[in-house]
Amino acid sequence: MPSHRRASIVLLLASLLLLCMARGALAQDDALRVGSKRFTESYILAEVLAQTAAPHLRTAPTVRQGLGNTAIVYEALRSGAIDLYAEYTGTISAELLRGPPSMSLAAMNAQLAPLGLAAAIPLGFNDGYALAMRASEAQRLGVQSLSDLARHPTLKFGLSNEFIGRADGWRGVAAHYSLPQTPTGLDHGLAYDAIGAGQVDVIDIYTTDAKIDHLGLLVLKDDRAYFPRYDAVVLHRVDLPRRLPEAWAALQKLEGRIDERAMIAMNARAELQSQAFDVIARDFLAGGAAQTTARPGFIDRLFGSDLGRLARQHLMLVALSVGIATLIGVPLAVAVFPYVRVRAVVLGITGLMQTVPSLALLAVLISALGAIGTLPALIALTLYALLPIMRNAVTGLADVSAGLKQAGTALGMTAVQNLQLVQLPLALPTLIAGVRTATTIAIGTATIAAFIGAGGFGERIVTGLALNDKQLLLAGAVPAAALALLSEALFELLEYAMRRRRR
Repeated sequence: MPSHRRASIVLLLASLLLLCMARGALAQDDALRVGSKRFTESYILAEVLAQTAAPHLRTAPTVRQGLGNTAIVYEALRSGAIDLYAEYTGTISAELLRGPPSMSLAAMNAQLAPLGLAAAIPLGFNDGYALAMRASEAQRLGVQSLSDLARHPTLKFGLSNEFIGRADGWRGVAAHYSLPQTPTGLDHGLAYDAIGAGQVDVIDIYTTDAKIDHLGLLVLKDDRAYFPRYDAVVLHRVDLPRRLPEAWAALQKLEGRIDERAMIAMNARAELQSQAFDVIARDFLAGGAAQTTARPGFIDRLFGSDLGRLARQHLMLVALSVGIATLIGVPLAVAVFPYVRVRAVVLGITGLMQTVPSLALLAVLISALGAIGTLPALIALTLYALLPIMRNAVTGLADVSAGLKQAGTALGMTAVQNLQLVQLPLALPTLIAGVRTATTIAIGTATIAAFIGAGGFGERIVTGLALNDKQLLLAGAVPAAALALLSEALFELLEYAMRRRRR
């Protein structure tokens, strides 16, 4: 091809790429992306914010629900992956800014401004941290306040993992009140089941949780005033009011509109009546009475309207990650196979990736890439899929007998021809077994991708954990298990066809 024609094609492709990037940037300027943490109230507030802004946007807002704990959602905001989310003043001051817990909104914004962030729109309620016990047990032991806990070192504490690790959480409380207990880490939603069943004695709560009264819990007095106020505000990117002025003006009308009673009532509808977050938010914004509907059953949840969307997302994550891992892993395994030491190092590195907890890897990728959603999820799933594919490729090549290799050489084959026509065909069944294993691993691990907004069946599992809703958990786990069984059946058919072909 003449050089001028190649240059023209390159120029055309570059122009198309720049056009796509420009259109993507314009679409991003018009978009509003709302995030949430992984607990009931945050899910609801994300819908309230999105629905309030929606009539004033050209395109429907994107709601990234259940992205994870404070660190992950905050990193998503800083990176520009989301534009805003509901946060709490105590968390901003003590956890994010590492400052005194009673900072004013103006002082917070002075420190947030260099980060390109701001806090605004106090929503009207305080959702503080507290510790709670079963009221009957507290009465029996004479425990009314946090100071009283020091007199009962055998009490079993079941605290959320985030509360244990927070600067304004367990470490501060234990030091402030000289508490001798060693807590066990629990998911916030599961902690209510644990205390209800008597498996733990003390849990951390949010003061607007709906299950406090439902389970007959006593909120212990913070008699030495450790916990700051956690007033709900909107934490947002500083350019948002300028970029979307009409939507921002609508959001400002939420200031002071949600009091503690209203928030508890909305949380109760989600946790006790299994109502959808978007419906709860819509009813609140409409100002009408909440519509009581029948609690959806397992079959309704399993075959809900989101099933097709979640299935497509899950299949896409699995197919792309395993496909990319195969395209990378097989050539890499072939390349290092003749070199024993290099092979051991490469397999060791890929094996080391398997030991990294998936949530930790996702958090690192979010920070490194400045993005949430599909991209970091695909990278993580690809890294996890590499080991079985590469190990089986190496094992398959090693199982090819030296005699067959020598026979190919004797027939005049080059090393590349020997690899293509003798070694790889004989290693193919073992290699496919590795892809099969990687696919099964990816189907299960892909459920974790929902923690960073990548969708899939894990979306139901994450929400079910937040609500402690076993039916919703199963409605996410069952399709994932069915997909794993389907993949096993397809690989079994492929191996059967290969066996028949060899006969």
